[in-house]
Amino acid sequence: MGHYLDSVPFSGIIRIRDMMYSVKDPFRLDQGDVSFDAPDTVKAAMRGAIDDNRSHYLQTTGVPRLLELLAEKLRTRNGIPIGDPSEVMVTTGGIHALFIACQALLEPGDEVIIPDPTWPPCAGNVRAAYGVPVPCPLHERLAWRYDLEELASKITPKTRAIYINSPHNPTGGVLRPEDVAAIAALAEQRGLWLFSDEAYEDVIFDEAAHVSPASLAGMYERTISLYTFSKTYAMTGLRLGYLAAADSTLRERMKKVLFYTASNVTSVVQFGGIGALEGSQASVSACRDELRARRDLFYAGLREVAFGTLGGEPPRGAFYAFVRIDPEWRPPNGDRGASLSWAMTEYLISQGRIGCVPGVDFGANGEGYIRFCFARDRRELSGALDSMRALFSSLPARSR
Repeated sequence: MGHYLDSVPFSGIIRIRDMMYSVKDPFRLDQGDVSFDAPDTVKAAMRGAIDDNRSHYLQTTGVPRLLELLAEKLRTRNGIPIGDPSEVMVTTGGIHALFIACQALLEPGDEVIIPDPTWPPCAGNVRAAYGVPVPCPLHERLAWRYDLEELASKITPKTRAIYINSPHNPTGGVLRPEDVAAIAALAEQRGLWLFSDEAYEDVIFDEAAHVSPASLAGMYERTISLYTFSKTYAMTGLRLGYLAAADSTLRERMKKVLFYTASNVTSVVQFGGIGALEGSQASVSACRDELRARRDLFYAGLREVAFGTLGGEPPRGAFYAFVRIDPEWRPPNGDRGASLSWAMTEYLISQGRIGCVPGVDFGANGEGYIRFCFARDRRELSGALDSMRALFSSLPARSR
């Protein structure tokens, strides 16, 4: 039996989903999904693929036209020196891309430094490859960025790679260009690889800049860059991602993992990806502008309705509110148990119908925080805030 999988935890998000299905008329701020629909260019391309009977096996690494478009996108928008489309491969979403990369790169016992808090599949995929995730805190006082000296202190002789995710899930932190340059220099000096998860590359606010580590001099050779169509084109359920790597030996390994887990990514979805890239990109900036407005709406409302029980600064990227819980807060029964994060989550779901995720589910450094997704439509956000007002205004003053 695959007993090693017993050490790979499920995300608490699965427990949250089960809880939410028992709630009538919930506000689904727990799900990392946007309320937007995929662009018409995607839908038209997928309909055309169905009408053209594109329902047969395809090349394992992706449709040639899609690979060409992705290579060009990575060169022009990300600044990565892609030499040939064969350096790119298509995956079944971003989580599949990370799985493939971990399986191809890691040996048993290899350590990977990961953020704390982090997206749960990050640690899970490292463990699934017999690797060892080594958490390194992100700090709220640094706008959810690393203390770079602390990051360097986590490196041991067993360290194989550093995983970075900017913009970051769950905190919305964005690494500054100087952060990326310093982490890249550290990787080069210590002979390490970088996993660069850039799923939220197009969801950056307030003039913050996104820098792909593989675009820096000498870094493409030691970086595996991971992407998804889910966030940029609202294609979460269609499961389309991609990755890029310069090392040919590593790519051959990744190609094997891709073949043995998917044979090829769903044909019709790949043609949808072609439609997304060949069509107008106006929806990308329009969605970002709307997400910025929803972020501001949610944080303004939070300051008004939470009475100081929940707080924090708006994120610079992604579409999550990772907010601090007042450590003095207690639920009406006075018992918050072992985890403040879980107590608040269960209170908001059971009493307010408000979906959310406990910060501790993202790592020990997330205890005392809670995550909301503000990518839901404005009416749902406003409904959640109204429900929150009723909950917190009714609490005794000492519990607020």
